[in-house]
Amino acid sequence: MNLCIPHYASIRLSQLNELKNVRVVGSRRRNFIVMAASSTVMEASNYIPAAPSFLPEGPWRQIPGGVTAAKGFQAAGMYGGLRAVGEKPDLALVTCDVNAIAAGAFTKNMVAAAPVLYCKKVLESSRTARAVLINAGQANAATGDAGYQDVIDCSKSLEKLLGLNPGEVLIESTGVIGQRIKKDALLRSLPKLVNLLSSTVEGADSAAVAITTTDLVSKSIAIESEVGDTRVRIGGMAKGSGMIHPNMATMLGVITTDAQVTSDVLRKMVQVSVSRSFNQITVDGDTSTNDAVIALASGLSGTKTISTLNSLEAEHLQLCLDAVRVNGADNEAEAARIARSVASSSLTKAAVYGRDPNWGRIAAAAGKADILFDQNKLRIMLGNFLLMDGGQPLPFDRPAASNYLRKAGETHGKVEIQISIGDGPGNGLAWGCDLSYDYIKINAEYTT
Repeated sequence: MNLCIPHYASIRLSQLNELKNVRVVGSRRRNFIVMAASSTVMEASNYIPAAPSFLPEGPWRQIPGGVTAAKGFQAAGMYGGLRAVGEKPDLALVTCDVNAIAAGAFTKNMVAAAPVLYCKKVLESSRTARAVLINAGQANAATGDAGYQDVIDCSKSLEKLLGLNPGEVLIESTGVIGQRIKKDALLRSLPKLVNLLSSTVEGADSAAVAITTTDLVSKSIAIESEVGDTRVRIGGMAKGSGMIHPNMATMLGVITTDAQVTSDVLRKMVQVSVSRSFNQITVDGDTSTNDAVIALASGLSGTKTISTLNSLEAEHLQLCLDAVRVNGADNEAEAARIARSVASSSLTKAAVYGRDPNWGRIAAAAGKADILFDQNKLRIMLGNFLLMDGGQPLPFDRPAASNYLRKAGETHGKVEIQISIGDGPGNGLAWGCDLSYDYIKINAEYTT
């Protein structure tokens, strides 16, 4: 679902487990070495399909490759026996051929998982990293000292296999909270996982599948753009289905780029990008214990080093990293807050799933955001249907509006809600999804 509010907001709601744009545009207008046997890598993509691409227009073009598109990166995914059910890949590895400038954004949940605590500690003392290891099946959250030691043991074992120094491997985990990593199974799988590393599209795709849990699709993308006079590539993969709500990144993610950028600049860019993208996504109002987004920059594109946020090159790279972006606001925070309020409304989500163009749910959710605005300036659109203007309800073709919601649901497409609350230049964008019977069932039976 996409929600838009100009003192103007826009919101996009997706069907279950597929994030669709919610955008608030608002103000007083408040307006992302070793080749494996190909059969092993190729089979990973057969477990779940790839998500459709909703890449916005910009000074870039989409290219194949995901996290391996940028120069210097390899990836792999495989089944290591960590999942409780099935044999979908559950281990992913992304590596860089050189010391990559590293940055991260992490959950603000006070019950942060062991891998989150480990990565934060490593990045406090180191500006670079060489690899990110990700497991699915066990979150390794609320597991105490033993769970933290598991992270150390896994990182040390991989560092030894790759010939790396201590602290050059970062760890992400996803799965059931309270369960430690199946460490023996993971350690036994590491040699094979390393041998599967590839700079191919298949390597990236297998890694993107391996990090998923209840996701219905894998999420991976890559773009290419001119930064200065040099062609730069950025790739990324993410997972997330439930326990998604702003306070950090709302999911697991890995971003790779071959831009040459200093540590201070990259870390600031990642924080800005997270605030404009991942932190504008909501599914169920729950912030995970494991949220983590790690960015690695190899510098192998040959660009001159970006060492200040004020340069044209830095502005261009920031734009590419944002991918989904908030434009122009003098009051971006208020617009974004209203967008998140509507995107996270359970009643709005249920209405979208039920194909019910009930604009009253939208108006109420906008009004509860604790942002002052004149309700006589409230304007609401659902797709191309104008439902309210000047604070007054308007007649509209209800069956056609319902059909708009139905078609979006059948095609896993976008539902766009645009909300205007005034005349200012501020704008914001948020993403959400609908609330279906299957979502309740999946999460009601998550450990049983």
